[in-house]
Amino acid sequence: MTNTWNRVLDSAGIGDPRLREDYTRQRALVARYRRPAYTAVRLLLPGPVIPHVIATTAFMHHTDTVLDEGPLSDRVAASRAWGSSVHDALETGLSDHPVLRPLLHTMTVHPWLAGQVEEFLAGAAADLDFAGFAAEADYQDYVDVYALPAFMLVAGLFAPGIGKDDFRAACRSHIDGSQRLDFVNDIAEDLAGGRLTIPAATLKHHGVSRVDLEEARDTPGTAALLRDQLAQARADLLAGRRLAGLAAPVHRPFVQALIALELLTVEAAARKGTAMLRGPARPSVPASLRVLARGLVQARRVSRS
Repeated sequence: MTNTWNRVLDSAGIGDPRLREDYTRQRALVARYRRPAYTAVRLLLPGPVIPHVIATTAFMHHTDTVLDEGPLSDRVAASRAWGSSVHDALETGLSDHPVLRPLLHTMTVHPWLAGQVEEFLAGAAADLDFAGFAAEADYQDYVDVYALPAFMLVAGLFAPGIGKDDFRAACRSHIDGSQRLDFVNDIAEDLAGGRLTIPAATLKHHGVSRVDLEEARDTPGTAALLRDQLAQARADLLAGRRLAGLAAPVHRPFVQALIALELLTVEAAARKGTAMLRGPARPSVPASLRVLARGLVQARRVSRS
């Protein structure tokens, strides 16, 4: 595995020993964070782009951690300090932080990332100050302000023209479905942390209270609520499948597999039903492996063409 990873770094032109260590450290973090997606990255993407996907994903994850961990007063202070460090790095092109050093190098290959990082950080307060959604429109604002800019940090690496309206619209559809799926599938963990991520108006529509969700009550209302949220997530993910056709051909097998894995998670969550109120659903290993196998065949076909 080490030799394979060294070849990936070589293919991306990353020769500096400290940078290689930085990217390697970030690779381990991303692998722990989302193993199925990381496996798809390693199997289905060409070597030169893999370190850049890892650097942007690790930066996004680190920022999320700063925003989410600890009391609000500590998170506000940490967020300000982190934002200052990022802005200084963007202005000077230099940083001693192990998360920012590889990101800065990736920006030398993809200069547009600087603007995307700024957009992402500008929306960070939406997550830092999160107090729940009153209505569906508030959730949609969250997607626009925070979730979409976060997704574009990585998705932009797969497209020849990040500024194109059709590409951004496809990313918007995908992340709307993906974020809703995450909120539903992680509902038990979020509630344990004091966060209710389903709009209050949606709960009211189904006659469901926060206590119903916190106590994992299997009622017709909770079942209908989760079922409807998953149906909407699935519809948006299906609408976002056009993203694969807008990606560069060499990246399409990965994008298609990423979407397919999300849809498998929707199916697993639908089968689990109200048991999701006690823990998340996961797609079966055989089904996930079939998605990756199909992607690998497609990726090899593209590489030979």
